[in-house]
Amino acid sequence: MSLGFQEFLTLLFSSPSLAVTVILTLGVVLVNGWTDAPNAIATCVSTRSIGARSAIMMAAFFNFLGVLVMSFLNSNVAQTIYNIADFGGDSHSSLIALCAAMTAIVVWATAAWKFGIPTSESHALVAGVSGAAIALQGGFSGINGGEWIKVIYGLVLSTFLGFFMGFFCARLTEACFKNTDRRRTFGFFKNGQIFGGAAMAFMHGAQDGQKFMGVFLLGVFLSQGNSQASEFTLPFWLMLLCSAVMALGTSIGGYRIIKAVGMSMVKLEKYQGFASDLAAAGCLLISSVSGLPVSTTHTKTTAMMGVAASRRLSAVNWGVVREMVLTWVLTFPGCGFIGYLTAKLFLFVF
Repeated sequence: MSLGFQEFLTLLFSSPSLAVTVILTLGVVLVNGWTDAPNAIATCVSTRSIGARSAIMMAAFFNFLGVLVMSFLNSNVAQTIYNIADFGGDSHSSLIALCAAMTAIVVWATAAWKFGIPTSESHALVAGVSGAAIALQGGFSGINGGEWIKVIYGLVLSTFLGFFMGFFCARLTEACFKNTDRRRTFGFFKNGQIFGGAAMAFMHGAQDGQKFMGVFLLGVFLSQGNSQASEFTLPFWLMLLCSAVMALGTSIGGYRIIKAVGMSMVKLEKYQGFASDLAAAGCLLISSVSGLPVSTTHTKTTAMMGVAASRRLSAVNWGVVREMVLTWVLTFPGCGFIGYLTAKLFLFVF
C-alpha cells in the first residue's frame, strides 16, 4: 500500500485527530534525534577527535542519509514496528490510543535526557505503543507476539553481539598495530574516529528512522479507517520529512548524553574509540539487513564496554553501567505503563 503526498495533505487537513497524531509522531522523531542520536558520536567527541559542535552537525547529516538510503534498500524494520501491536477497531479510538503512545514516549525520553541517562528510544517506542494497544483492546490480545519476538532477538543481539564485537575489534586493532609507533597512529585513528562516528550516525538513522515511519503510516491508515493494511511502501516524501526532523533534533544537541556515555562510563583512547564505532556500526548493519529492530543506544554502549573490558574490567565505570542497565530494564514496563495509563485517560476524555 502506498501514500502520495497530495493524498496525505488532503487527509491531514480533513482530520484533526490525524493532525495531532502527526505532530506527536514528529515530536517523538525530534526527541529521538535530540536524545538518542548523540550516542553515535559520544566516542569521537570524548577522544577529542572532533569538536562536539562539529560532531553534532556531522551526526545530523549522516542521520539524514541513513534514513534515506536504508529505507530504499530494506524496509523490514518499519514493517516490524508497524505490525507489533493491534490498533484495529474503531478508527477514532485507535488514533486516540496512538496519540497517547506518542505522548508517553516523549515524556519518558525527556525525563531520561533531563538526568543524562541514555535510554533506548527504540524500546520506549515499542513499550509505549504496546501499552496503548493493551489499553485499547482491553488485554494482551493487542500485542502481536510474532513481531514482539523480533524485539527480544534484537535486544539479545545488541547487548551480547555489541559487547563481544567491541572486545574482538579492540584486540584485532591492537594486534594489527602492535609493531607500530603509537605516535604515528594518532592521525590515522583520529580520522578513523570521525569516519566511525559518521558510520554510527548513518546506522542510527537507518534503524530509528524506519521505526518512526512505520508508526507514522499506522496513524495515517487508521485515519482512513484501514487497520488491516499489513504491507506498505515507504514514500520518498516521508523519508525526507522524518530524516529532516531527526537531523533537526540532533542539531539541537545532546551534550548531557555525550558526557554520560563518552566521558563518564569509560575512558577510551583514539584506537579504542575507533574499534567501538566499528563494532557497533557492524552490529547495526547486520540487524538492519536482518530486519531486527535493535537499540542503537544498547549497541553502542555495550560495544564501548567490550572495548574497555578487552584491556581490563576495571576500565569500565560499573556504577554508570548499573544506572544505564536499570534504565534499560525499566523502559519496557515503565514506558509501557505510562502508555497504558495515558491511553486510558485519553480514551476517557476524548
